[in-house]
Amino acid sequence: MMLVRAWSALIAIGAVAGYACAGATTAPSRLQPGVWGGDHISMMVADASTHLELDCAHGDIPGVPTSDRQGQFEVAGTYVREHGGPIRPGEIPESHPAIYSGRFTSTTMTLAIRLSDTSEPVGTFTLVPGSSGRVVKCL
Repeated sequence: MMLVRAWSALIAIGAVAGYACAGATTAPSRLQPGVWGGDHISMMVADASTHLELDCAHGDIPGVPTSDRQGQFEVAGTYVREHGGPIRPGEIPESHPAIYSGRFTSTTMTLAIRLSDTSEPVGTFTLVPGSSGRVVKCL
């Protein structure tokens, strides 16, 4: 009888442990160098930095996003609004600290951009690897 209870307890513990591990996806992963793009965005990932081009804006991340076990990431960077026409001598760019967050897999990325100093959301974008995206610059 005690042996049956011991086995039952062991099976129950194994089931709970298996269920707890079922939510984990993969180990943390670093975004591979290359281009990612989508509507209104193009992102170039280099070995040590990430640059984004958007409609009438650009951004920089001083590193490469790394996802957690669920494929999510959040990194700080800068976001610069652009404007049409010439850039005047001495003109100070409209630069803001920004949070770039989202989720990526090997085939798709969802990226949200939010300005840190004003909490203003810039937008949410869907990107795919190997695409240069479709960006319209200010004229």
